[in-house]
Amino acid sequence: MKVLFIHQNFPGQFRHIAAHLAGQPGVDVLAIGREQAPGLPGVRLLRYKPHRQASSHTHPYVRSFEDGVLHGQQVLRLLLDLKAKGYRPDVIVAHPGWGETLYAKEAFPNTKLIHFCEYYYQTQGADAGFDPEFPLEIHGAASIRSRNALHLLNLENCDQAITPTRWQHSLHPAAYQGKIQVIHEGIDTANLGPDPEACLQLPNGKVLKAGEPIITYVARNLEPYRGFHSFMRALPLILKQHPTCQVLVVGGDDVSYGSRPKDAPNWRSKLLAENPLDLNRVHFLGKVPYATYKKVLQVSAVHLYLTYPFVLSWSLLEAMASGCLIVGSDTAPVREVIKDGENGLLVNFFDTEEIAERVQEVLASARHYSAIRQAAYRAVQGYSIYRGNACYMRALPVDLINTKWMLNQQGDLYVDA
Repeated sequence: MKVLFIHQNFPGQFRHIAAHLAGQPGVDVLAIGREQAPGLPGVRLLRYKPHRQASSHTHPYVRSFEDGVLHGQQVLRLLLDLKAKGYRPDVIVAHPGWGETLYAKEAFPNTKLIHFCEYYYQTQGADAGFDPEFPLEIHGAASIRSRNALHLLNLENCDQAITPTRWQHSLHPAAYQGKIQVIHEGIDTANLGPDPEACLQLPNGKVLKAGEPIITYVARNLEPYRGFHSFMRALPLILKQHPTCQVLVVGGDDVSYGSRPKDAPNWRSKLLAENPLDLNRVHFLGKVPYATYKKVLQVSAVHLYLTYPFVLSWSLLEAMASGCLIVGSDTAPVREVIKDGENGLLVNFFDTEEIAERVQEVLASARHYSAIRQAAYRAVQGYSIYRGNACYMRALPVDLINTKWMLNQQGDLYVDA
């Protein structure tokens, strides 16, 4: 069986299933990604680069579509070269968000094409216009409408699609929802877990230990999409209410979503200027190695996860798997994972007083919330790599797979050899 993965940042969301397939006898795994893609040990990666950027003269509403065409064109060249050399994939698994598979069916019309449909943009009811501090103006809304042209083509072109959460599934047009399965790719629950003996040495030499009043916040980059502004505005009250607590902040100063502030180099410096904090108690760690990240979660007494209605971060699930007490925003798709009072606490994304109050309640009586921590740990086991791989395997052409992964009526996994 030949499986071709296409992802501009390969492996991206395909890390676990690509590694699993690469280890199976009789399965040949190949990947295509952009020149900066990190790649995956054991998987051959063909890199590409669009021959030019979208023109500055292109209408701004469709510039992202032109960019998608350029990505698709360059990948088509790679596919045609592979075809000329005799390569024929049985299935292509791809993230189509950058246009890379626009023309995949022109090269391999009979190959099953499975798309990872991460997000279908909305002008109302999702991320755009959610935050009144950053209102959606009419040209932004028009641009979003046009941007979805690429995603409609992606939905039309694929044979089957996958999306990680039920909420992300609901955003896609009703006409195509029948071909989209809800499958989360999974996190490494087997190598995550609480550690009551965990300790973390900070750059200044101070050592923090599990069981101490430690607040944690994690995002790829510190920005409003992930509630960094709400977090920072709640911190002065949190620090005042609990004079001995320490705060660990993990994340970079770039922008993953949205835009940079107009009056500061990054959101960290802007919000620090607006909300002066004691930097002997609030520690900005930047981007850290994974081993350090794990320790941050293990020493956490309360972990804040705030987000616009947008794609769900792996960090939320990893925090749950590490035994964290989650205070999360009452937004989609967080509420799909966190049930308020059962396996975490939900707060209004914009209400900094409520955020501070919930944090204070947890720090004041940590033992009272041990059952909620345990419930979060149990719930997140349903997001394991094992389960994610099993569901992906079921989505592949089963007649080409020797081992069939099955789900029984209780949702447990077993192997039907």
